Amino acid sequence: MQTEALLHAPEAATQPTLVVERLKAYYTTKAFGIDRDIRAVDDISLTVAKGEIYGIAGESSSGKTSLIKTIVGAIRPPLHVVDGTVRFNFGGQSYNIYDLKPDKLQAIRWRHLSYIMQGSMNVLNPVRRIRHSFYDFAFAHMGLDSATFWDKVRDHLRRLDLDPGVLDSYPHQLSGGMRQRTTIALATVCTPEFIVADEPTTALDVIVQRDVLAMLRDIQRDLGSSFLFVTHDMSVHATVSDRVGIVYAGRLVEEADTPTLFRGARHPYTQHLVASLPKIGDTTRRASLPGRPPSLAEPPSGCRFHPRCPLAMDICSKEVPPMTNLTPRHRVACFAVSGATP
Repeated sequence: MQTEALLHAPEAATQPTLVVERLKAYYTTKAFGIDRDIRAVDDISLTVAKGEIYGIAGESSSGKTSLIKTIVGAIRPPLHVVDGTVRFNFGGQSYNIYDLKPDKLQAIRWRHLSYIMQGSMNVLNPVRRIRHSFYDFAFAHMGLDSATFWDKVRDHLRRLDLDPGVLDSYPHQLSGGMRQRTTIALATVCTPEFIVADEPTTALDVIVQRDVLAMLRDIQRDLGSSFLFVTHDMSVHATVSDRVGIVYAGRLVEEADTPTLFRGARHPYTQHLVASLPKIGDTTRRASLPGRPPSLAEPPSGCRFHPRCPLAMDICSKEVPPMTNLTPRHRVACFAVSGATP
């Protein structure tokens, strides 16, 4: 790798905002002198277009959070990148995030690349007023004098239907919904071009969840930002995401635009996720998926879903299914779909 990649491309405006190629990131631990790799992200490739909301779905422990941490460069031991590239296109320039020096990466964060973390209390300092979080995260990136900065922060809060008075509150003085909306305001005050949202509606009741999702949609429309939206809740993806990628045991198994995925999912795992959604007036019993998610320290050979798959063939336990393009916007990694011989 070069020490730093900062490449100018005239056609960058038409390029995807994010390009991930063959990304592998493992947690490496050592016990009793034995190294052990947890393959949380294993050979994932995807792109996110400018102004698109790309959803990442999958059950707990499938590698969703590890994937987005790797994408935004929030990598701390024992997590490390084994292979692959993550490239962002911001303002006509292309950045390979793993080739950037720490000061360059810091300059990109919040101004161009923002991260809504899972759980608002992970972001807001419980012993400091909200205004200190806005100052710490955003002031240095906006290049404004103090008075202008606070005027812009208050205007941004009002635009998101938040009372600027929250700036003088401590996090514990706000409800869960208010804290989450404040966290979203914090992540978007610098008008970033790319926003990663990790389970932004977790632990919120359905009414507050609806308001938060509408807020995110309004932000995406007003700012024209691209979103990487991560949640296990398929009904949320149906409401928010333009395109959805399904992750199982550290691998991407299907990707399609949202209507296609919900009406014509092809991978057996995706079909199960979609079929599990409740429908008004439907009282039929839904069968649970047999077995349990595999250990990422010792994943099954071949297709990682084959021990639980009703369509599994002999080849599924021996070879990794390639990602096959069914249409330009629909691809799937499944031998049963691609027509492999049993």
